[in-house]
Amino acid sequence: MEERRLGVNACKTVVFGQAPSAACCERVRVSHFECVCPVVTPKLTSLISVNSVINLLKRCGRRVPRHFKCGSLNFP
Repeated sequence: MEERRLGVNACKTVVFGQAPSAACCERVRVSHFECVCPVVTPKLTSLISVNSVINLLKRCGRRVPRHFKCGSLNFP
């Protein structure tokens, strides 16, 4: 729960089209997918695109395996 809260607070500005901050990238790199993915609901995926998430992960140096599923998001 705490990990999710820290990630949301650090990366809020990315939702509004700004580049990720150093704090956001740090959270992206250290967060565990198994903690974050359960909260990725269809409602949340309607607000964010898979491409935006992939770009954020790449910009912050995090790799995602091909055909990875995280909640309601399916990565190509």
